[in-house]
Amino acid sequence: MNPFSELEPQAIWQYFYEITQVPRPSGKEEKIVAYLKAFAQQHGLECLQDKTGNVLIKKEASSDKKASPTVILQSHIDMVCEKNTDTEFDFENDPLKVYVKDGWVGAEGTTLGGDDGIGVAAALALLASKDISHPALECLFTVEEETGLTGAFGLEKGFLSGSILVNLDSEDDAEVYVGCAGGIDTLIEFDYTAEAVPAHFEAVKVTINGLSGGHSGGDIHLNRGNANQILAGFLAAEASKYDLRLAEFQGGNLRNAIPREAYAVLLIPATQEIDFMKNMKTYLAEAKAQYAVSDPNLNIFSEAVEAPAEVIDANTQMRLLNAINTCPNGVIAMSEAIEGLVETSTNLASVKMTKPGIINVVTSQRSSSESAKKEIAARIKANFENQGARTQHSDGYPGWSPNLDSKVLKIAQEAFNTLHNEDPEIKAIHAGLECGLFLTKYPHLDMISIGPTIKDAHSPDESMEIRAVKRFWDWLVEILKNI
Repeated sequence: MNPFSELEPQAIWQYFYEITQVPRPSGKEEKIVAYLKAFAQQHGLECLQDKTGNVLIKKEASSDKKASPTVILQSHIDMVCEKNTDTEFDFENDPLKVYVKDGWVGAEGTTLGGDDGIGVAAALALLASKDISHPALECLFTVEEETGLTGAFGLEKGFLSGSILVNLDSEDDAEVYVGCAGGIDTLIEFDYTAEAVPAHFEAVKVTINGLSGGHSGGDIHLNRGNANQILAGFLAAEASKYDLRLAEFQGGNLRNAIPREAYAVLLIPATQEIDFMKNMKTYLAEAKAQYAVSDPNLNIFSEAVEAPAEVIDANTQMRLLNAINTCPNGVIAMSEAIEGLVETSTNLASVKMTKPGIINVVTSQRSSSESAKKEIAARIKANFENQGARTQHSDGYPGWSPNLDSKVLKIAQEAFNTLHNEDPEIKAIHAGLECGLFLTKYPHLDMISIGPTIKDAHSPDESMEIRAVKRFWDWLVEILKNI
């Protein structure tokens, strides 16, 4: 049953529902690509796919817009796949369980994929429309945006012909974005030697959950707790007091999501276990006080588990915990040019033990300043190399510098004023958008980014405001009418 069947405008909501029923993890978009190709065939529209996997669907201008410049409507087809630990869900095969509640839509126990499914839905609704005035449209659907902007990196020159691009991947109603941060990842590896489990030690699993998480760009200024650092801080302190041995550390998932959950499997001498549990309760109380506003549901708990076969050598254990605990994380600097905008930040995204003898740590840095981006990445690199880890940087991606003289920006402002008798806010965003990469291959493009209100993107609490979707749709239609 489609819970969106009575929402308006139905054109965009019907396509959004269909998209939520098609699995589309980053790097595994073949099902949503097939859906787009079938859509194009059904509506008799030209459909192209480049070598990277990006899909382009074209539509001729309405009869009154034949002389207008071609407009590119751009959105990405992959989604962040995050779920609560107690939710059984297969993102590669299961349709999302979506719902409507109190003026918002969400998904049960998982991310909703409004980022950027609603942008895809808007483009499809326009492509299918019969009575909307619009210039010639090139609807570009990019792949693997969430895991490294792969589609935008791989976009070839000559694939697009439009001179105006409207990115449909922003997450705030009544705001038009004209700039974004650039980013780079710092990837870390620790080697460790497996050692035998000491005699007379008890095995305990310590878990941190209940954190809010969220988008590591859009939500980083909210000072939400980082599960990896909270857990490492506790373990580092306890290891300095007791004969604690670490067997496993796992936390976070995606480079662009603030980690909400982490756990460690420990070995503790039986004689020290009672004191350890007392200290954990004290640490929880202190952490809950620290994050009372941003993460009121923070929890730390332990449970007895079967003893593992081996533990991490003591030297690596110390270096790992120290490196995670001292790693810069969160907002590094605010913009001096734009009030309220985060200039530079870093996210300690994940700690994973997926191969014997190796611990992988992923961090992600963002900045609207290229030099500041390189500086914070170098600090992260030095922090981990000082503890004996290997590090490397990803290729990174450029920011998008604001153009306040943009013609399409002025059209968007006037369109919003016509609809609501007020002006939209003009903003830059700390999150990464694909626009900066498009400019490297299509430097002539005149670009803006708009979208409806989405809360807690990149987390299972993701929700999208119904009222804002209608306003987004009406605004987009009015923009196209006036180009």
